[in-house]
Amino acid sequence: MIKCIAVDDEPLALEILEDYIRKVPFLQLAGKFENAANALRFIQEEPVDLVFLDIKMPDITGIQFLKSLKYPPMVIFTTAYGEYALDGFNLDVVDYLLKPVPFERFLKAAAKAGETFTANQQKAAPSDTATFANDYIFIKTEYKIIKINLEDILFIEALKDYTKIYTPNLPVLTLRSLKSFETRLPADKFIRVHRSYLVSLNKINSVEKNTVMIANQSIPISDGYRDRFYDLINRNS
Repeated sequence: MIKCIAVDDEPLALEILEDYIRKVPFLQLAGKFENAANALRFIQEEPVDLVFLDIKMPDITGIQFLKSLKYPPMVIFTTAYGEYALDGFNLDVVDYLLKPVPFERFLKAAAKAGETFTANQQKAAPSDTATFANDYIFIKTEYKIIKINLEDILFIEALKDYTKIYTPNLPVLTLRSLKSFETRLPADKFIRVHRSYLVSLNKINSVEKNTVMIANQSIPISDGYRDRFYDLINRNS
């Protein structure tokens, strides 16, 4: 499933994009926004895989928005102006759709995004800095490799350039991404609760409103992960 948002200052264009996205089984609409500033605030809190992005918008253009992202997701431009195609090429966008966009053309762009998404995941796998085996992992950190038992992991936090693994002993820093831990750790034992946190279900002491308590640490549950988290909690209650 590809998590996406739509950004366009025209309400009708947003409605059409929403309708198209809901017709594609592998796309999940996480939000729609009439300006880039609100979209930027959203993706700083909730990770997305794909942005359907208008170019000519007030305040912040789609191109300015894309250039402002340090780690941009996949982008498909949706615009009424063909003269920006070269900008799209230089910014390595997945596709460039001219309005009005026929659904069959939208579907072709979505398929390209799906292929790119799958290729990126496969490409990332061999470069992992941790090796998973049975009930433990090996983590490369600084100049050594550390073995960590899965049962010792309390939670994992994404920092700016590192990921920190918390255990009852000292935390371990690694360059490995939080996303890679999420995709390879056992799904019945670990769950993402926030763009910056992956927690061990066995280590949860309590859950109150939008907070998880683990070892006296308060960890937020964000909107994008709340439903899945509570579904899993309810299945195990």
